[in-house]
Amino acid sequence: MKVKIINKSKHPNPSYITEQSSGMDLRANLDKPVVLKPLERVLIPTGLYIELPQGYEAQIRPRSGLAIKHGITVLNTPGTIDADYRGEIGVILINLSNEEVVINDGDRICQMVICKVEKIEWENTETIIDTARGAGGFGHSGKN
Repeated sequence: MKVKIINKSKHPNPSYITEQSSGMDLRANLDKPVVLKPLERVLIPTGLYIELPQGYEAQIRPRSGLAIKHGITVLNTPGTIDADYRGEIGVILINLSNEEVVINDGDRICQMVICKVEKIEWENTETIIDTARGAGGFGHSGKN
């Protein structure tokens, strides 16, 4: 599938690192480094604008290396970019560590995964089929 992109950043287009990667790393597009203090959040620009086909979305997900090594994650995980959005892709990062973390221009800050979206139509009813789980919610299956 071809997707149109406008790249106003100083960096190459996002790409798949391996043959079977599902996500492409997005890079920070910054004029100067951003210092993220503990529990601070910030919107990081990417300089990227995309035109997704109808019926698709882009999901913005954390990078596991940033999360485990530095406590940096995407706040609204997964972030959703709708097919009709045409603005710059921005990524909300939060520092969940106890130390300041510096985000530099060109740092890989998240992954973007393109997904097909199914539309539904609601059918109002008075009953739904019961299951063995029923209304069991958080923690219903036990500790382990």
